[in-house]
Formats: sequence, structure tokens, C-alpha cells
Amino acid sequence: MKTGLIQQRNTADTAANMSGLQSKIRKCAAQGAQLVVLQELHNSLYFCQTEDPAQFDEAETIPGRSTEMFGALAAETGVVLTLSLFEKRAAGLYHNTAVVIEKDGSIAGRYRKMHIPDDPAYYEKYYFAPGDSGFHPIATSVGKLGVMVCWDQWFPEAARLMALRGADILIYPTAIGWESSDTPEEKKRQQDAWQTVQRGHAIANGLPLVAVNRVGCEPDPSGQTGGIEFWGGSFAVGAQGEWLCTLPDDDEAVRVVDVDTSRTEQVRRAWPFLRDRRIDAFGGLDGRYLSD
Repeated sequence: MKTGLIQQRNTADTAANMSGLQSKIRKCAAQGAQLVVLQELHNSLYFCQTEDPAQFDEAETIPGRSTEMFGALAAETGVVLTLSLFEKRAAGLYHNTAVVIEKDGSIAGRYRKMHIPDDPAYYEKYYFAPGDSGFHPIATSVGKLGVMVCWDQWFPEAARLMALRGADILIYPTAIGWESSDTPEEKKRQQDAWQTVQRGHAIANGLPLVAVNRVGCEPDPSGQTGGIEFWGGSFAVGAQGEWLCTLPDDDEAVRVVDVDTSRTEQVRRAWPFLRDRRIDAFGGLDGRYLSD
């Protein structure tokens, strides 16, 4: 499956961001992409650096303006698109939502981010309610897409549930970066951990994986920090965690890569983790913490 990764540097000009994505999607389609994955909250700056009630005005319904525009583009180019939107579900109820657009322009399904961070410069709990639909792959013409969002990528249980429900590939739209005071050593530790944990999900489940991160420095509107330097580094790995492609840390990039979802069968025959899982002994996983 030819898969396009679009890593973009965003500005405060939403229309320009969306126009840039359209041209990059067309570029992927011209290179034969069947699936194109966009970064987290790709239409705007990462607004969660501060708690600003005015930002809720930027949320949109699904279906809505973005699904209509990108749906028309999917139908024009014949590609499946993975979007990441600020969803207004109802008055006072908002989600960080991935939407999969089928190649005919219709909405194949959506996934509402389940794990919501609340850390300095990542005040997502102010904006987003946790998703409530669980971990279910979205069926499309190119396969069952196990789409999750950013902070979800640190939780092996989420990837496992997608695999157990028949996902053909794991996909993570992402917005992650360094704080201005991080040392070079700390930056390397963070990025290495981010890559390693996701490669582990691919290996443990015998599935290819695609993570698409935003890139560029985005200032803190409050001026309390130096902003976030999004580290790019979008990547794709195969079912044994082997590198298929890695995008730069410091610049925009568009890449189309061959992702072989058919290898899962052979990899799982050699490494039958699903066969050997001790499901009779995993009952404690539904607890917050287990004392002796």
C-alpha cells in the first residue's frame, strides 16, 4: 500500500495551512499514494499551549467544512485521507478527533482521542473530552486502519486492542516537540523514546505503523515559555519494526512509502505473540494500579 506522510510547518493563517495540505496531498497522489496521513490538528497552530476560551470558536462539526473540503479532494485524487480535527460535538463538548475519508469523498469513520494529556504547554484537558468509543479500526478500501492520536501512542494497550480487532496498520497523527529549555541530551532521549515505544507497538502486534508529526517552532501566546519546537521526525516502520522511512527533524517533508500490510501473516507465524498471550492472567490490566 503506497502511503503518503505529510509533515507540515503551520502558521496562524489557517487558510494557508489548508491550501498547503491540499497541494501536498495532490503531490502524494501524483506519486501513486493510496493512503495519505496528516499530522495532528493540521489546520492550525497547536493552540493547546494556553487555555483560551476564544479557541473554542475554531472547533467544527463532523461532517463540516474540513470534511467537505478534504472529501472533495479525496474524490478528486482517489486517495484515502486521515484527518485530525478540533471537533465540536455539542455545545460545551469538544474532542480531538481523527477522521478517515474514503477515496470517494465519504466519511469512513472517526476516532476521538482517548488519552488526553495535561502538561505545561499541552493543556488538552481544557479543550477536549476523552473519546468514548474505544479502540476500533476503521474499515476502508485500503484496509482496516487502526487510527489513534498522539498521546495514545505511549499506551501499548491501545495498540493491542486495535490489533485484536483486526487492524491492518497502526496510524498516529501527532503533535510533539521539545520545550525551549530542554538540553540536547534530553531532546535526544525524548525523541528516541517516542520512536522506540511505537516501534515496539509494531513489533508486539506484527503490524506496520505510521506516525506523522508536525514540525517547526510555534510560540507560546502567553509568553510564559519559549514555545514548542515540534521535532518532525515522522516515520513509517514495518511489521518487525524495520525502518521504511524517516522524515527530517527541522523541515517540512512529503514522502510516499510502500507499506506491505501482507507481511503481517508471515511475521505472526514466526513470532506468534497473539497465540501465546496468557489471557487467563491479564485480569489486572483493568486496574489503575495493583498493590501486592
